[in-house]
Amino acid sequence: MADRRIKLILNPNADMGNAWKLASDLHYLAEGFGQVDWTGTVYPTHATQLARQAAEDGYDLVVAVGGDGTAHEVINGLMEAKVEKRPAFSIVPMGSGNDYAANLGIPNEPEIALKGILTGKSRWVDLGYVEDDDGRREYWDNTINIGFGGTVTYMSHRLPLLRGFLMYFVAVLQTIIVHYNVLDVKVTIDDKETWEGQTLMIALCNGPREGGGFTTGPSAILDDGILNYSITDKVSRAMMFRLIPEFMSGTQERFKQIHPGTFKKMVINSKQPLYLHTDGEMFAGFSHSVHQLTVEILPKALEVIVPS
Repeated sequence: MADRRIKLILNPNADMGNAWKLASDLHYLAEGFGQVDWTGTVYPTHATQLARQAAEDGYDLVVAVGGDGTAHEVINGLMEAKVEKRPAFSIVPMGSGNDYAANLGIPNEPEIALKGILTGKSRWVDLGYVEDDDGRREYWDNTINIGFGGTVTYMSHRLPLLRGFLMYFVAVLQTIIVHYNVLDVKVTIDDKETWEGQTLMIALCNGPREGGGFTTGPSAILDDGILNYSITDKVSRAMMFRLIPEFMSGTQERFKQIHPGTFKKMVINSKQPLYLHTDGEMFAGFSHSVHQLTVEILPKALEVIVPS
């Protein structure tokens, strides 16, 4: 363990800038656990470049110190590296939602999380990738949300005074009131089964939780070799409000307006532009014109270190 090389990539702006202050208390914890180097991000997508470089430099473990967006960028950087040089991954949660860390069983307290990672165990997890009709491609680790969930993420980024679950909850309410947008889609599942109709939201899940605590994929498991989906029919605003507590508790699938299932490959075609997030980061916002997505799973694609 003493000869491990560990790179910690800190997003100092995570959690509205609180990550910088919290991270300063973590330096002493890493003593005796190998060569531990810190580096900070200074612009969007910087974490992807830093993670890719860490792989090239021969690090054994790369830890994202930040939120779900930081984890998303770091994982994309690691996946750009050659398999034989790809380090293991972990995350010290310091973001607004911290959903991927929660799904991995990593505690939300940074000090406890880092201690658990430094003495933790290895676990191989699935990843997904998404490609749009222009060939733009990203890896994703936790969730994609199309339509309603994409708008919620966009709205949450415009609420700088709120944090955590409250930020996402207020964004949900704003989206229901202001952005009642319906998508006419055709969904092809595993090159055979199709679903066609009007939808408010398509949630694609590798892990069960997103948005700081909404359980959009109650049956999703990070290492089962399949992805989960949930398609929500066009419903009234009143029904949207009714479904909020169900999505919070993960009991929404008992409603006939919710269509759950699993897949390994999905192709989505829409008459309207698709707006969506990947792991809480906007992949296509209101200024984009994405009408087709292809989403596939990569089984056991990433080694993750989690507390024992």
